[in-house]
Amino acid sequence: MPRRPTRTAPTLILHGLGGPGPEHWYSWLTGELRAGGRDVRLPELPGTQEPVLRQWLDVLRAELSGLPEVGFDLLCHSAGSLLWLHHCASRPADLPRPARVALIGVPDADHIDPPTFRHVPLDPDAVRTAAEGTVLVGSDDDPACPAGAGAVYGGALKMATTVVPEGGHFDPASGYGPWPALLGWCGRDNLAFY
Repeated sequence: MPRRPTRTAPTLILHGLGGPGPEHWYSWLTGELRAGGRDVRLPELPGTQEPVLRQWLDVLRAELSGLPEVGFDLLCHSAGSLLWLHHCASRPADLPRPARVALIGVPDADHIDPPTFRHVPLDPDAVRTAAEGTVLVGSDDDPACPAGAGAVYGGALKMATTVVPEGGHFDPASGYGPWPALLGWCGRDNLAFY
């Protein structure tokens, strides 16, 4: 029986295109954390196949306004990570800040389908101000970011990148339904992913 997470902070999960299907790690992680007594929010962002940035920002900011001032975690995948970077660049000062943010499987400019998500602001100061700590997680074979998250985002954001070997795009097609390492991260207080 896996050990339940010890961290009790609320968790907000921002999905990518296609939404939170039952086979995805979003759904698995939500169930695991809730079974451990955590408050988990996995909002279904509108227009999951053709999202509009302004609509996604409205949902994100409504979710943030219902969270404590400090001390919650935010997990972002794919387009959800792009959403967070756009939020950081135009963040209202009165919204709560996450204690920890994980940006997972961030697509590069050639693989950003929703036109309104293009021209991602890469402002390291804005990202630092929006959360107490942020970790960038990529793989060495992500088809949505072939050059690697570190090369595309890590340098520009002045942030180290955790590279998961053969992680693909961290979706069910890459074998990411259950993801014990992510559950472990949610149960710890430190920012380091592995």
